[in-house]
Amino acid sequence: MNYREYQQIIRRKSRQISVGAVKVGGDAPISVQTMTNTLTHDVAGTVAQILRAEKAGVDIVRVSCPDEESTAALADIIRQVNVPIVADIHFHYKRAIEAAQAGAACLRINPGNIGSPERVREVVKAARDHGCSMRIGVNAGSLERHLLEKYGEPNPEALVESALEHAKILQDHDFHEFKISVKASDVFMAVAAYQQLAEVCDHPLHIGITEAGGKRTGTVKSAIGLGSLLWAGIGDTMRVSLSAEPEEEVHVGWEMLKSLGLRHRGVRIISCPSCARQGFNVIDTVAQLEERLAYIETPLTLSIIGCVVNGPGEALMTDLGITGGGSGRHMVYAAGKTDHTIEGETMIDHIVGLVEAKVASIQQAKLAAE
Repeated sequence: MNYREYQQIIRRKSRQISVGAVKVGGDAPISVQTMTNTLTHDVAGTVAQILRAEKAGVDIVRVSCPDEESTAALADIIRQVNVPIVADIHFHYKRAIEAAQAGAACLRINPGNIGSPERVREVVKAARDHGCSMRIGVNAGSLERHLLEKYGEPNPEALVESALEHAKILQDHDFHEFKISVKASDVFMAVAAYQQLAEVCDHPLHIGITEAGGKRTGTVKSAIGLGSLLWAGIGDTMRVSLSAEPEEEVHVGWEMLKSLGLRHRGVRIISCPSCARQGFNVIDTVAQLEERLAYIETPLTLSIIGCVVNGPGEALMTDLGITGGGSGRHMVYAAGKTDHTIEGETMIDHIVGLVEAKVASIQQAKLAAE
């Protein structure tokens, strides 16, 4: 049994909802999300940021709607982008109604925080009338006072109890198009909360380690936490929260899914860390190839190994492979078999050409099959 088959068996069974055209939960692929950091009423700046995230492969984008000026800009933003937009709402129920009316595909809102039952009913009605789903977003940094008094401090049990309380409010209104997140900046707390929540409900789960940090530290923390959950079959949609540009969050999210074999997109480079045996500068070669091949969306594997110790073996498992050799000449592998040698001076251009030709061949075969 390979990992893909294993994952299909162990993946937690959840209800499926829609976020615009994107399905979340059930047997849908795990979607990658990010959030803009522009002022939402800056339509041009927000749209530009969303389009960069789209280029990186984002499935869903969230924008903050803290005021009426932001929700007023939402319809204009939605018209100019190609992915579903989630409106981030906190306490003001009117912003939620305005966002639904503007065409938001989803509202990120905790129904217990927006006031009276009448206000909750109005928000639910707006969501239902406009085909808008919701995300209940519980965060360890903003737990309700009664739960902090009960548990003394944020912990997994408090996060889960908060999530289920908010879920019950929506269920009592016969609204079931929602997903849940229980995020914390502490990896162990977040993972434990998601594990507990996964055991007691079938709601689709949005997973993330909130406020994870900068590009390097946040990537490491998120990879540990989200990797643990994904490996256990938990998670229907995800966001990597970094103090970095939104497209970087998307790149990291995709790399996690690709590393676990859960989704495939673009060129996946398998490369060695390099050592004294290397026949060419592996680090520089990989850096250049990552940049030049970043635009490709078709799934493809490429091994870049500096010497013959592991090179031939890695090439057996990739679509294309390069193994460093002596005298400035290096072996090229295609579909695991030796194909030809190349000179070091022209190697990068040659590899790019091989990848592009392979991608074109894959695309032509796909068109022919259709």
